This record gives sequence, C-alpha cells and structure tokens, in this order.
Amino acid sequence: MDDHKLKVFCTVVETKSFSKASEIIRLTQPAVSLQIQALEETYGTKLFNRSGCLITMTPAGETLYRYAKEISALYSDAEKEIGKLTGHVKGAIILGASSTIGNYVMPSVISDFRKKFPTVKVHLLIGNSKSIVEYLAGGGIDVGFIEGEVNKQKLVAEKIISDEMVLIISANHPWIKRHNVPVSELSKEPFILREEGSGTRQMIEKYLAKHNVLPQSIKIALIMGSTESIKSAVENGLGISIVSKWAAKKELRYGTLKTVSFKEDKFLRDFSLLRRKTRDISHTLENFLEFLKSYPFDKALNS
Repeated sequence: MDDHKLKVFCTVVETKSFSKASEIIRLTQPAVSLQIQALEETYGTKLFNRSGCLITMTPAGETLYRYAKEISALYSDAEKEIGKLTGHVKGAIILGASSTIGNYVMPSVISDFRKKFPTVKVHLLIGNSKSIVEYLAGGGIDVGFIEGEVNKQKLVAEKIISDEMVLIISANHPWIKRHNVPVSELSKEPFILREEGSGTRQMIEKYLAKHNVLPQSIKIALIMGSTESIKSAVENGLGISIVSKWAAKKELRYGTLKTVSFKEDKFLRDFSLLRRKTRDISHTLENFLEFLKSYPFDKALNS
C-alpha cells in the first residue's frame, strides 16, 4: 500500500476538511480528492460520507484509519530500532513555530542541532498560533512551538522556557536614565502596537489591564503588522512598545534600542512545545527533542 495515500487519508480525517488537508500536505485540493478516490477504488467502498461541508468517516473509513495509524507507528518503531543499531541519525523533520519563537529562537536551535547532526534536514514553517495548531493536528508538521497561552485541544503542551516581554525605547528617549517606570506611565507616551487579533497585542493589553491601564487610555501612535517594523519605528523615535527580549536581542547589543524595566513586576509568558498524543515519533525527531531539552537558551539569548 502506498503510504503517501494513507498520509493524505489520515490528514483529511484529522482536519475533517479536504481544503485544510490540501494546505497542510501542500497538494491541490483536486490532488487530495484523487488520492482518496484511488484508495476508495482499491477497497471498492466509500471511505467518507460527504454532506455539504461536513465530512464523516464510513465504517470502512474508520477501519482503515485505525490500521493506517498502526502502520504509521510501525514505520516509526522500525526507524528507531534501525537507528539504534546503526547509530545514524538522518532523515528530515518539519517544525512549525509562531512568529516570535520562529524568527528569533528556532534559527539558533536548528543551526546548533545541524552542527551535531549534519545529515538531518530541518524544515521550519512559521505562522500564527492558530495555523500551527491546525498544521500539527493535521499531521503537516512534526511538532509545533508557540508563545503565550495554549489551546491544547488534542495536543500535549510542554513549557520550554519563559519569555520576558520588555519595554523598548529609542536610544535618545527621555526615559533612558531611568531604572524602571510604573505601568501607568505608559499611557503618557505614544505607543506602537501590533495589529488587531495579534496574540502579542492581546497579551500586552491583558498585562496593561492587570495594572489598571485600559486600552482606550493608551495613545496609539502606530499599528504595525510585524515586530521588525515596530522595532524600526521605535528606533526612529516614533513611540515606545513592548516586544519579546529575544526579538530585541540584536538591537540591544548594538545600542540602537534600550529597555526599561516595569516597576511593578516582570512581564512573562511561556514558549511551549506542542506534540500530538501519539507514539509514532521518528528516531530523528526523538533526537531533536532530546537535544532541545538540554539546549542552553540563556546562553543563546545573551550571546
């Protein structure tokens, strides 16, 4: 049996959508339909009931799905056993990450991992947290990394490290000599925010509200669609903002941005690893996760 067809089938089952499955597997929707049609012709029966946008498995589909997951687990077990016998770690892993951890943390992790395992290919997909959860649930990525609050659904979430959100100001801002500022004083300065719906923006608004600073009291100078554009605007004196310390790492080192502490408390969130609840983890992914557990994040942040 063609295991690629089984992978397509399982992705349709797990996403309950031909269109989402096509996006995750990176095939056109007609190509996904052809793969399912080929399986149905092989077994001489329908695998899905289709009623408008609703897709459910037939009894035959449920049986095939159960065996397909067992086959996938057996593939992983065989790979692990052979890897242990040969001592070789090779193949490919596909990681998904939301913007901050994907752009500012994972590149150094992946680089150091490949120095240790040069024959492994690592693919990194960056998207918002919702899309990363969807890709993971549908089997389009092996593991996901997201920042902030986690909607676990049918996934396993594990905290990797804490991420400190810091107040950034330009190098010639009047606050440059201050050790800290009360959160209430943020309402006195032009503030640069991410766009509506951004997870980072939601966390900032939640933190401000915790300290009795309502969104309507903030003087919003600009709304930007990326952390990079926010940093550039702050560097040019257009306002202040709050970003991950990881995101400001380079600018802090070169002195183009400065940080000021909050008087009340640190603004922390979690970087989390997301995995599916399954035993079919490849030998290569197993080695990556072991590498991740002992990775010196503090050293990487301060280098």
